[in-house]
Amino acid sequence: MTRVKTFFLSAAASLTLSLALAPALEAAPEAFVFDKAHTHIGLTWNHVGFSETRARFGDFAGELVLDEENPEASTLNVTIPINSLDTGIEKLDGHLLSADFFDAATYPEATFTSTKIDRTGDSTAKVYGDLTIHGVTKPVVLDVTLNKLDTHPMSGKKAAGFNAKTTINRSEFGIGQYVPMVSDAVEIFISTETSVAK
Repeated sequence: MTRVKTFFLSAAASLTLSLALAPALEAAPEAFVFDKAHTHIGLTWNHVGFSETRARFGDFAGELVLDEENPEASTLNVTIPINSLDTGIEKLDGHLLSADFFDAATYPEATFTSTKIDRTGDSTAKVYGDLTIHGVTKPVVLDVTLNKLDTHPMSGKKAAGFNAKTTINRSEFGIGQYVPMVSDAVEIFISTETSVAK
C-alpha cells in the first residue's frame, strides 16, 4: 500500500470517527448559571382572608446542569439566603425574619436539590427535590415550563428560560405561627433566565 493511499485511508478514518463522535459531544450535559437580574423568586400567602401578601427573595446561588438529549438526567441545586427576603415593608420583613417565622439568625439559608425529573410534555416537567427551610427538609415538586432554549440575542450564549411553581405548607417546616388565620399554604413562583457557564 502506497504512503499516499495510507494517508487518505487514515484521514478518512479520522473524519469518520470525528463525525461519529460529534453528536455525542453536542449532546453532553452542560452547566448553566442563573441570571440574577432576570430571575424572580416569589412567595404568596393569604392574610386573614382579606388579602394576598407577596414577598420575594432577592439573592440566591445555584447551578442547573441541563441534558438536552435526556432532560430527565438534568440536575438543579439552589441556595437562598433567608435575609434576602423582601416584602417592600421593612417592619414586616423584620417580623418574618424573626424567631416567630424564618428565624434567619439560626437558619440563614434555604436550599433545594433535585432528586428526579419527569417530563410531562414537550416543554413541561415535574422536578422533584428536597427543600430545606428552617432546618427542616421535605420533598417538594416543582411544575416547570421551559419558556425558550436558544442563543441569547444579547450575550450570544446558549440560554434557557423557565417558569416554575409549587405550593408548600409552612407548618411542615416548623413555621406555623398564626395558622390558620394566616394561611398555611404558601405559593412559590419562580421565573428565571440561565446561560451556559463556559
